[in-house]
Amino acid sequence: MPQKVISGNQAQSYAALLADVQVISAYPITPQTTIVEKLADFVASGELKAQFIKVESEHSALQVCVSASALGARTYTATSSQGLLLMHELMHWASGLRAPIVMGVVNRAVAPPWNIGADHTDTIAQRDTGWVQFYAESNQEVLDTVLQAFRLAEDPAVRLPVMVNEDAFYLSHTYEPVDIPEHAQVERFLPARDARAVLIPGKAMRVGSFTGPDHYVEFRYELAKATAAVLPTLRNVEEDYERITGRSHGGPIATYRAEGADAVLLTMGTASTTARRVVDELRAEGKKVGLAKLRLFRPFPVAECRAVARSVGRLGVVDRSYTFGTGGPAAEEVRAALYDAPDRPSVTSFLAGVGGRDITPKMVRRMFRTLLEGPPTETVWQDLEVETEVTVHG
Repeated sequence: MPQKVISGNQAQSYAALLADVQVISAYPITPQTTIVEKLADFVASGELKAQFIKVESEHSALQVCVSASALGARTYTATSSQGLLLMHELMHWASGLRAPIVMGVVNRAVAPPWNIGADHTDTIAQRDTGWVQFYAESNQEVLDTVLQAFRLAEDPAVRLPVMVNEDAFYLSHTYEPVDIPEHAQVERFLPARDARAVLIPGKAMRVGSFTGPDHYVEFRYELAKATAAVLPTLRNVEEDYERITGRSHGGPIATYRAEGADAVLLTMGTASTTARRVVDELRAEGKKVGLAKLRLFRPFPVAECRAVARSVGRLGVVDRSYTFGTGGPAAEEVRAALYDAPDRPSVTSFLAGVGGRDITPKMVRRMFRTLLEGPPTETVWQDLEVETEVTVHG
């Protein structure tokens, strides 16, 4: 298995290459652009036998992928921030038409003001579009998750679009050693797409036609069933991938020293690396703390969340975005998942790293101190220049 020193964006490109994608369409936007530049090089050199379709916007790029997927092609696109927002209408079309598109998203703050730093608002804003959402911690996890995403998306029980998200610059432009599977290994794991339920050229068919209230709800119910199939299907996908490559990233929620901890932080993306280091330091100091890394945000892994919380005194959730609710979006999902759970822990929402500000070890230590020493607090804007706590009363 060859190893290359590559960026997170290049990890996306190599995964799409190994997956033998047939149609690529994307529009450049910082900090995503180098993903599709590398793919364009693969196509131009003949290394990847795919059609690279240039378009005038992200909206058009996703429409190309929806149409190509409807014809049975394996399709890939990538975007970021405002570009993802421009895709919003077509994202509903992709899931509603059960198009197994895979999209790489480089998480970037949403304007105004303009900002190209890491922030999860762009993808969190798409949480109700019917797309599966993964958040990666490392460049290796980016590559592995993209390959798993194709297998998951194309499974007959699922047939839903999937996005694989990586933090801007922390992954997109940072280089690290990545093990790249042999093409023969990927072929065993990811066979050619089974092009069922697709348009056939020359045969009269309809896709996305008008439907009234008497039938529309059944279509939404089918989407709900497909979403419910994601978690059991993902378990099989990850087991097969580990058997072939020897690598596993821990399922929907990967835990670290969390069993029996007095306080656990739940993180997403690159904040997990910093938090894991702090957990080791605090454990060495005699403090019982742990980490839970949320890899899968949509559909939300309720059972796995409850399993983490079962033996924890206090739970903190770190969000890199704010969605005008009672805290961060992941914290709201955790609270909802634990609402009916017996002996549920207190849940503190930490808003940190918003707009690309660094989540430092010192900051993570303060989060654990808040959980271990202070009274339960609902929401903490952890990384303001002057630390501020905001408590929301019902």
